[in-house]
Amino acid sequence: MDLAPPRALVLRDGEAVDVATSDVAVGDLLLVRPGAKIAADGVVEEGESEVDESTVTGEMRGAAPVPSPGTAPTGTIPAGAGSSTSALAALTGMRKSELAELTDGCRLPPEQLGEGRVRYRLKGKVIKGRKPGGEHDQWVTIKQAYDTAGVAASLADPVKSDGHLFKSLSFFTPYEWFLTWVNGSDGRRLGLAPIPEVPVSLRMLRRTLAVEMAHRPGGLLAAKIHLKHISVVTTEGYADRPGGAQSMLMAEFGQEEREHKMRVALDAFHDYRNGIRPAGPGASDLLDFFAFVDEQLDSSGAPNIKRSDQEVTNLLAKRAKALHLGPANYCWFLDPSKALCLKLAGTHARGATEPLIGMCDSARCPQATHHAGHRPVWAASADSKKVFIATIGREQRTEKTRLRTELARDERVLAEIDALSGTGA
Repeated sequence: MDLAPPRALVLRDGEAVDVATSDVAVGDLLLVRPGAKIAADGVVEEGESEVDESTVTGEMRGAAPVPSPGTAPTGTIPAGAGSSTSALAALTGMRKSELAELTDGCRLPPEQLGEGRVRYRLKGKVIKGRKPGGEHDQWVTIKQAYDTAGVAASLADPVKSDGHLFKSLSFFTPYEWFLTWVNGSDGRRLGLAPIPEVPVSLRMLRRTLAVEMAHRPGGLLAAKIHLKHISVVTTEGYADRPGGAQSMLMAEFGQEEREHKMRVALDAFHDYRNGIRPAGPGASDLLDFFAFVDEQLDSSGAPNIKRSDQEVTNLLAKRAKALHLGPANYCWFLDPSKALCLKLAGTHARGATEPLIGMCDSARCPQATHHAGHRPVWAASADSKKVFIATIGREQRTEKTRLRTELARDERVLAEIDALSGTGA
């Protein structure tokens, strides 16, 4: 909808009436003047003209001929209730039974939670695991899902509708249509990334977030924050009950995070064997550990036998378990007494068993290492500080001195990474 014009001309009783694009309903007849943009998907009923298709074709020309009557304009995206079903399923994580319970009035008024913070809710029913008929509940979701429900309501046939958004539910057929469109000529012309042609189910869409969040800096912590503030894949009503959807989802988060940490540790070990060394205060300790693993492998069997990753994995298990992934470093949290973040926190961190990500100073912490994958973060940080230093006035000497000190740190880290891993400009 962001690509559509804000206003449209609708023919009513033979007169062209200027209305908001959001007020265009199914069945409306639109008047498209030469060079204008098309406000909604549809087919040409009559007439000839030229329209602006640059938003969907990506071409610089301002207008293109309208197709003959009975056909759709170039770049039209397949729309309808089926497309809305697919979008809502991907954005909310709802089950088919829960999507079926959404009504025309399912969108509750947005709640203002503060400056720039809005809560969007959809009301419906939870069916699985509840008494026959389900129980009323509310989904806290993102704005795109909220808007999609509004589009679905506007597409509903007012004559045939029984008050529900979807008269019948089908996920696979609309998804196949969407897949074909994205992977076809229209999708390529718009520069859309192709979608892998593999089987997809609603449950897979609900669980995709688990894998994506587990791979991000902060891992499980980031997932918990995501669920708390956005709740894309669960609902307020049944999220926290024992054995419920959230507990199962968090279990998947944890499992995927453990496996990802092991892959990271294994990749770091393979880099070591290939002569690519880590940087950072904790690099020496990590290299000593990798050398120990190498010795164990050499002494565990006959010479000239290539060891499997499973053998290496067994030796790396404890180290991988202690690994915490930060956006700019790896934290090998083996000894809490050495953690700089806990020392900086003082008595507030007494008894802590995990690092304090918000207080991490990996350039000084003896358990932190920097690898080639972290270079873009440090480079972006250095570039930002250069911009700030150049714009700060003479009267802000203290701030400029602080930024120059931090810039020197960033550049030192970058130089170490480049020297040990062979990266750099």
